[in-house]
Amino acid sequence: MREIQFREALREAMSEEMRRDETVFLMGEEVAEYNGAYKVSQGMLEEFGAKRVIDTPIAELGFAGIGVGAAANGLRPIIEFMTFNFSLVAIDQVINSAAKLMSMSGGQYSAPMVFRGPTGNAGMLSSQHSQNFENWYANTPGLKVLVPSNPYDAKGLLKSAIRDNDPVVFMESELMYGDKGEVPLEEYLIPIGVADVKRQGSDVTIVSFGKMMKVALGAAAELEKEGVSAEVIDLRSVRPIDYATIVASVKKTNRLVVVEEAWPLASISSELAYHVQRYAFDYLDAPVMRVTSRDVPLPYAPTLIDAILPNIERTVKAVKSVLYKK
Repeated sequence: MREIQFREALREAMSEEMRRDETVFLMGEEVAEYNGAYKVSQGMLEEFGAKRVIDTPIAELGFAGIGVGAAANGLRPIIEFMTFNFSLVAIDQVINSAAKLMSMSGGQYSAPMVFRGPTGNAGMLSSQHSQNFENWYANTPGLKVLVPSNPYDAKGLLKSAIRDNDPVVFMESELMYGDKGEVPLEEYLIPIGVADVKRQGSDVTIVSFGKMMKVALGAAAELEKEGVSAEVIDLRSVRPIDYATIVASVKKTNRLVVVEEAWPLASISSELAYHVQRYAFDYLDAPVMRVTSRDVPLPYAPTLIDAILPNIERTVKAVKSVLYKK
């Protein structure tokens, strides 16, 4: 094992898959000459050349469409959005082309491709550049949606995504690119759709994904000081969701708190709340609680950002509310 940054884990995943499979290529804004807006593709142009690491104009709809066409013709493109806020410009290609290709062709064509880039708040970028669309894409049949929380998971999941025969939406965080974590030197894959229990516990289950795992684990650490044993589960994949792992945990702890960066309406957390009350209702000793972003566009001021996004304090309070609910 060695400790590397989140961005380095992503770069290793892409580079290893490009060396293994000549049909894999990377395309997006500033991925080549500039080495990526967040330096994820540092050095890849030099290794693979301009035919496989391709700079594009600021035209998400156009290069996403080129990617879908390339995938339909036997290639495996990785399409990088500088931020998933900009993916809205290309949403027709993602949802109406890539996601529907297999179904509408009667299984004759598929779109083995990855749409990847940062999602969510990155600090003082205001409303149009701080949004979470995981639930939008997870609501679309034909797509798989992954949101890793650490370098180890990021590398293993991205390699699996590149090899997958379905279109995969791979959502990262600008605030995590510099995070470090242990990643083995040997090759490994992480299967899509399998959650990971990051911390064992017996009193309450906390479920999260992406950078909100820092909040979930931080809350669990604070609760431990008060004698509360929290089990923390990292979804890793929000389509498909590993419902079985969550239900099994709730049957053990009898309580569930879900932490999510997105807005509360029609969210991943509301889906989990429904599923647990449907399939583990008799095991619940308290209502399912959710900790989400406040239901407003994210402002610019850091004090307001702190007040709106989920944090450790709000999560601890939510856990205590389910622990002492009569």
